Amino acid sequence: MPAAYRKSKLFRRSRVLWGSFPLWRQRAVFWIGAIAIGVVSVAFAELADLAQKAFASIRSSGSFTFVLPLAITPAGFVLSAYLAGKVFPNSQGSGIPQAIAARHLHDNEDRQHLLSLKIAAGKIVLTVLGLFSGASIGREGPTVQVGGSIMLAVARFGGMAQAKGLILAGSAAGIAAAFNTPLAGIVFAIEEMSRTYQARANGIVLTAVILSGMAALGLAGSYSYFGEASAAPGNARDWGLVLICGVGGGVLGACFSGFALHFGRRLRRWAHPRPLARMVTVAGLCGLAVASIGIASGGTTFGTGYEQARGAVEGEALPMVFFVEKLAASFLSMLSGIPGGIFAPSLAVGAGFGSTVGSLLGTGISLAAILGMAGYFSGVVQAPMTAFVIILEMTGDHEAVIPIMAVSMIGYLTSRFLSHEPLYHGLSRVFIAAAIRARRSTQKNQASA
Repeated sequence: MPAAYRKSKLFRRSRVLWGSFPLWRQRAVFWIGAIAIGVVSVAFAELADLAQKAFASIRSSGSFTFVLPLAITPAGFVLSAYLAGKVFPNSQGSGIPQAIAARHLHDNEDRQHLLSLKIAAGKIVLTVLGLFSGASIGREGPTVQVGGSIMLAVARFGGMAQAKGLILAGSAAGIAAAFNTPLAGIVFAIEEMSRTYQARANGIVLTAVILSGMAALGLAGSYSYFGEASAAPGNARDWGLVLICGVGGGVLGACFSGFALHFGRRLRRWAHPRPLARMVTVAGLCGLAVASIGIASGGTTFGTGYEQARGAVEGEALPMVFFVEKLAASFLSMLSGIPGGIFAPSLAVGAGFGSTVGSLLGTGISLAAILGMAGYFSGVVQAPMTAFVIILEMTGDHEAVIPIMAVSMIGYLTSRFLSHEPLYHGLSRVFIAAAIRARRSTQKNQASA
């Protein structure tokens, strides 16, 4: 065999193994995008915490403690809803439905109506504004839309054709960096975002989660979201929590998601003639109701509910009706249409429900709160694997692996029996229709010009 032929064959094998320069350029752009998600997630978390602290400081200062939320919260809701409708369309709500919808669309221009750097920036600003106003929202769902937007931009700048896989990777990286839960990010992408297993796409997801996680760890350090817990069932009453928190959490979760979809559809039909003006009005009324609930609860329902949920995980019993108040505030915040997620508020509702059940049964509050979180969260999102893994990673309670797993599955089955349509996938159809309408409107304007 001639030496020149052997060298040519070796060169071809080397190119296949290591890739060409354009391929490495695409990889570099992808890596930079994944790292950027981690950095943005940490910055987003810091801004969200500052906004909540600022609202708490304003609310507790002076002699107008009860009056200020009645002014600040509705005004913040109105401003947020107006900006979301006028300046940052399709930034409303959690952000997860937009990412799911973008994966179902086939045209990149359609996807950019739901995921873009402009929408990502608006999502961060308006979520922070909502938290500054006392809304019962979280930043984790919005981080999914931000991550998907960054990765879609990466696909465009890097000349990559794997838009669906990159959106999936960005969404997973967003969850992983937001909660410091890398396994939950991967499971969330497989179970909730794609609902299928694809080896090639999951390799991209894993790489994005690793890089964004490393960036987040480098900036925020290693931590467990709710600290470390070591609660485990010790008697029959503790095991009874599994059934009660699973069924009860599933019922509450099904009610939340079912009513959110039902009333959301009715509101959109009612607002159709004048969508911006009417939705801003709805936001103001919802803000007033959220402020009233917050005042009645002594301020515990404002914001994400992180402090209350962490306290329950550490064994501090929450007020008996806290979960009802927090659920109502979260439902109204979601119905208002302002940007903001339901992950963190759902965990607070679940912790409150578990705390109440634990107090009534005389069991350990810590275990009850953890199982309550798993049951309710699984009931809301109807993703039991995600619920199990995310609760396990956030609490570090490896002694209760089987109970958490069982509660997540019971909550899912109960919710599925009562509400057949998963919340995020039901909401995603709204944004698919919005993207298609936006494209048709653009085409019509171009044709008339």
